[in-house]
Amino acid sequence: MANTDQEFKQVMQMCRALFEKKLHDYGPAWRILRIPSLTDQLYIKAKRIRSINEKGAAEIHEGSAAEFMGIVNYGLIGLIQLELKPDVDFNTTEEEALKLYDKYAEATYQLMVKKNHDYDEAWRGMRISSYTDLILMKIYRTKQIEELGGNTLVSEGIDANYQDMINYAVFALIKLVIEKS
Repeated sequence: MANTDQEFKQVMQMCRALFEKKLHDYGPAWRILRIPSLTDQLYIKAKRIRSINEKGAAEIHEGSAAEFMGIVNYGLIGLIQLELKPDVDFNTTEEEALKLYDKYAEATYQLMVKKNHDYDEAWRGMRISSYTDLILMKIYRTKQIEELGGNTLVSEGIDANYQDMINYAVFALIKLVIEKS
């Protein structure tokens, strides 16, 4: 029987390892990004996944799994940026960046645990294409919240949408990477 907690953590370790390598190579260059730019980056990743799915092939070597990993990492960067705000001076150290990454990865994991309890592993019966569509829907919701300046009447904020996108991307990666290995 599959173990969601273990699989989720395994995927998150893969995403963190990639984040750490890119942090080494590029430093915290992402700290300059504003929230709408991060939302647009998430859009690009999700749109490419959908395009690959619809066309049945990719012209660029990296496939959907790499894009889902990008959604996880950009979603976590978004959560960090919501807390810190953009920094054009790049004052964040690699150690600080990893600590914040881990903080938001844990918070997102805890949200998944609660929702997975209530939804009783429903994600396992879903198609990967549905995760992509749900991520795109969350992106459009986030863009609307951004247009409203965060002033919603009844909706969750940008942070909740980012966390949902991360969780859907992790579920897709469990199916694409963990279950296929």
